[in-house]
Amino acid sequence: MEDVNKMLDEQQKELERIRSKHGMKWDTTILRKILNIAFLVVALIGFLLYLFVPEKQSIGWLMMIVGMLLKVIEFFIRFLF
Repeated sequence: MEDVNKMLDEQQKELERIRSKHGMKWDTTILRKILNIAFLVVALIGFLLYLFVPEKQSIGWLMMIVGMLLKVIEFFIRFLF
């Protein structure tokens, strides 16, 4: 019976360790929201520059690429953290 109690105590300690590890997980929702808003704004401005200002089409392309990079960063943050 002592062996069973010892095993249960060890399992309880392991469970508490796992819970505390997950409890310290960094909340990334605010960062992800900021990155999403930045993506939308930058990509929209780049798209509008590309469509309506012919002499600024290259800047529009660049802004859309930067917007997509922001979205990719947000994607990795979502699935890694």
